[in-house]
Amino acid sequence: MKAVILAGGYGTRISEESDVKPKPMIDIGGKPILWHIMKIYAHHGVKDFVILLGYKGYVIKEYFANYFLHNSHVTIGTKNQKLQVHDNFSEDWNITLVETGLETMTGGRIKRAAEFIGNEPFYLTYGDGVANVDLHALAEYHKKNKRKVTLTAIQPDGRFGILDLAQDNSIHKFLEKPKTDWINGGFFVCDPSIMSYIDGDSCVFERSPLERLAQENQLIAYKHPGFWSCMDTLRDKNHLNELWAKKEAPWKVWK
Repeated sequence: MKAVILAGGYGTRISEESDVKPKPMIDIGGKPILWHIMKIYAHHGVKDFVILLGYKGYVIKEYFANYFLHNSHVTIGTKNQKLQVHDNFSEDWNITLVETGLETMTGGRIKRAAEFIGNEPFYLTYGDGVANVDLHALAEYHKKNKRKVTLTAIQPDGRFGILDLAQDNSIHKFLEKPKTDWINGGFFVCDPSIMSYIDGDSCVFERSPLERLAQENQLIAYKHPGFWSCMDTLRDKNHLNELWAKKEAPWKVWK
């Protein structure tokens, strides 16, 4: 199965960094979060990627076009333009980078890449979220339930703890941050037939296509009780970097 990654948005809520690079290229532990996502998939045997580009897509192209330069020692002779690579290391990945338009919505991006995705079921995720989802189990769940789309549902922690108040407003105790309701955590498995639910560049995948699939009983949730986090804000980025620095990153399922 291929993994299709949405990597074309503006990332306006983390504009401190997305002004100069696309959100999926913001570093976590010295590597773009996009690299972390791809490592999760590669750990589960997925090495064929289709990355849907938009805003500052050339940055992603440059990174992978010169991947060995970003990950190896090099000696450069400026006079004769000679480049010597030492200890060349590169992932065993096949990456298709698809220009899907600057203003195209998520559904439109997927449909623009249909010829590269092919006619088999495929993984789909966002370029700003990491998790320790068991992708093998997710694919098996999708196959077993025979729906057109399987969505990974997660329960993130609430941002704030809550107070246990008495009638006179005395505080009995502080309570832990409660779990929220189940929400869309990305990490989809999709059948190629979903392309018929997408009607153009302005189509938001999470709206009309998923709503219609739900009405037709063709959308099912795979509940993931483990770790999940998006990188929506600078606060999120700092938290993920702290976990990585402490060697406590739950999404690091690879060796």
